[in-house]
Amino acid sequence: MKCRPIIAILRGIKPIEAESISEILMDSGIKIIEVPLNSPSPIETLNRMVDFHGDTGIFGAGTVLNIGQVEEVHATGAKLIVSPNTNIGVIKKTKELGMISLPGCYTATEALMSLEGGADGLKFFPAFKMDAMGFQALSAILPSDIMSFAVGGIDINDFEKWLSVNVTGFGLGSSLYKPGIDLIKIREKTEEVIKVFDKVSNNKLIDI
Repeated sequence: MKCRPIIAILRGIKPIEAESISEILMDSGIKIIEVPLNSPSPIETLNRMVDFHGDTGIFGAGTVLNIGQVEEVHATGAKLIVSPNTNIGVIKKTKELGMISLPGCYTATEALMSLEGGADGLKFFPAFKMDAMGFQALSAILPSDIMSFAVGGIDINDFEKWLSVNVTGFGLGSSLYKPGIDLIKIREKTEEVIKVFDKVSNNKLIDI
């Protein structure tokens, strides 16, 4: 699927919000949606999103810490597994089930271990601690075509500097969504994200 390399991280979302919030995000241009497993009833939320949207978006779970959770998420029909850490067992189970693996990493060791384990891309977390220059130094040892996402403390003001060092895209959490946000506000925020990203990235899309 061709889409912008932006992951909406909906930490704290409730199942009753699943269809309305995901529809706004997708209509506005964000088609990769992550529901962290430390949200209320995340499996129910994922089930509702997948049932509602089918294959028109890429839905998945974040904060995935073990193989059992990978299996639970797979049962919903979701396609994406995102972790805060490098867990080879989680990566291998994700790929065994035909899903997309984006493990979290921060060091060269973690990044290379993740790729050797079969990860499809890398989540650099927490990005605000690494900063764009740290990523640039680390990426010198990585394959040039690997998907890379800056996650953690990122907002629209950071897009240009990270893209300038060839990061693929971003995971946006509290700068995009917080529990209790009203639908009008999330549409405004999403449209602003898309406007800025398209401008500084020259309308970048990826296949995922």
